[in-house]
Amino acid sequence: MIADVLADATERMNKAVDVAKDDFSTVRTGRANPALFQKIMVPYYGTPTPLAQLASLQNPEARTLIVTPYDKGALRDIEQAIRDVPNLGANPTNDGNIIRITLPDLTEERRKEYVKIVRTKAEDGKVSIRNIRRKAKDDLDALKSEVGDDEVSRGEKELELITKKSVDAVDDALKRKEAELLEV
Repeated sequence: MIADVLADATERMNKAVDVAKDDFSTVRTGRANPALFQKIMVPYYGTPTPLAQLASLQNPEARTLIVTPYDKGALRDIEQAIRDVPNLGANPTNDGNIIRITLPDLTEERRKEYVKIVRTKAEDGKVSIRNIRRKAKDDLDALKSEVGDDEVSRGEKELELITKKSVDAVDDALKRKEAELLEV
């Protein structure tokens, strides 16, 4: 039973680390990356829909992205959704068929803003991991009457190791992303 709780916590913490890394990819570095726009939600017929489901994203140049909508009727909605994204600095232009997005050069000030954003995303990931730990600890405490205090204590120690490993993984990803952002 303790092994089941720990296995579930490990799986959920690994997913939290993956989500944090995925969030880091939405913060741009020197190149225009289609991953920046994957999570943008576009109001499509009244329903928020991810941009990746409404259009193809191509990267012809380092700082340019081309968005080709599958439905031309969604062109204006997509353009507005991109324009509404904070901290992106993107200026989309619409020619009636495609949307061309040119991202501005990264200044030192802008890079530091992006580092703050990435640190916030990392902290969100760590909070998620701690919440998973808290729930797993509660589940372990509920098992005390069935398996005994010693077994639960060992399980809690193992849970702490799993938690530390997950938090360290988020910290390592954060360090890599910060270095990538601050690299000129």
